[in-house]
Amino acid sequence: MAGSTNDTLERIAAPGARHERQSCPFKAAGIEYIDYKDVETLKQYINEQGRIFPRRMTGVSAKFQRQLTTAIKRARHCALLPFVADNVK
Repeated sequence: MAGSTNDTLERIAAPGARHERQSCPFKAAGIEYIDYKDVETLKQYINEQGRIFPRRMTGVSAKFQRQLTTAIKRARHCALLPFVADNVK
C-alpha cells in the first residue's frame, strides 16, 4: 500500500537520510566573545519562560554554548534579562 504508516516510517528512518550539521552562527559571523550587554542577541537563545535553548536546537558550538550560558546568567544578574517570564502562573 502506498502511503501507509509503515511506508512513511521507512522513508523517515532511511539509512542515508541524515540531517546536515548546522554551523555555529557565532563562528559564521566571526564573533570571538559573546557580550552579556548585547541583550537582543541573548534573547534569541531563551524561550518565553526564560529558559536557555539547548545546543541541538540552536546549532551553537560547545565553546559558544558555554559563553552564551555565562552571558545570559550575567545579564540576568544585572537585571538586563528576566529570570522568568511575567506571564507564567
